[in-house]
Amino acid sequence: METFAALSLVAVYSAMGVYTLAFILFTFDLAKRSADQPAPAARVTESEASVRQAGTVSTAVRATTTMDAPPTGATRFQRVAFALALLGWVLHVGATVLRGVAAGRVPWVNMFEFGLTATAIGMGVFLIAQVWKDLRFLGAYITGMTVLALGIVTVNFYVDVIPLPPALQSVWLVIHVFVASLATGFFAIGAGLSIMQLLSARRAAHKTEGLRFLDTLPGATTLESLAYRVNVVGFVFWTFTLIAGAIWAERAWGRYWGWDTKEVWTFIIWTLFAGYIHARATRGWRGERSAWLAIVGFSAVIFNYTIVNLFFKGLHSYSGL
Repeated sequence: METFAALSLVAVYSAMGVYTLAFILFTFDLAKRSADQPAPAARVTESEASVRQAGTVSTAVRATTTMDAPPTGATRFQRVAFALALLGWVLHVGATVLRGVAAGRVPWVNMFEFGLTATAIGMGVFLIAQVWKDLRFLGAYITGMTVLALGIVTVNFYVDVIPLPPALQSVWLVIHVFVASLATGFFAIGAGLSIMQLLSARRAAHKTEGLRFLDTLPGATTLESLAYRVNVVGFVFWTFTLIAGAIWAERAWGRYWGWDTKEVWTFIIWTLFAGYIHARATRGWRGERSAWLAIVGFSAVIFNYTIVNLFFKGLHSYSGL
């Protein structure tokens, strides 16, 4: 078993190295896109000049500044970076499986194991999402966050394989944590899209010189729509997480709800995203307000995993530290 644990650690560091290379190339891709784009003023002037002949100046300027043109095709940097991200993910999943084999159980009962598994699932969600929509422009964001998270949990929270506590000896451990990790992966992508939306809208409004790569991405309206769809999927998974957690709590402690710190924060996250979906669907929240609410929701997820796990005591104190 110690051999499997050691091999798992080797695979983790290997995955981190490959992810780092992918992050660098994804960043080079964004830099190249910026370098290849003309200055905003020149683009607007050309647009105005061409449509003045047709008498439709305002329409063309509006189309240019909102930047809703389809994204530019993948560059060589992006293709290689995506291939490396896929290779890193294979190593990452291998590390997770080896840790589970070493432990003889699912590998997510402490901070290190949950960080290892959740980032693997999150990266998997990003890679599989490409079948639905080309979101490779989020590659630097996703790989950077994955490397950072893996580095922190491996260096600071690594623990040897330990027996499963009695309260965790349940099939609901598999269901509850796996679905929560899926939801977190979707929320991470939604937050990334919302960040891009804010940057794109700010660039269009102020015609700023920097971040020209945004001109090659979908416009702010499209990014907002994509973020909404992704967050709705994440919200469905998080709702099931809340329900599964309540059922598990009843089996383990004899009550469905006990206002434990972890339970409270799970509900707070659910409320934030429920408010986000409701406000956007019925109250007409669009633009920056919608984006910021999605980002705050994902920030609450990160707070729940880090600060709540480390500094709040309760029945869910399974950090292993």
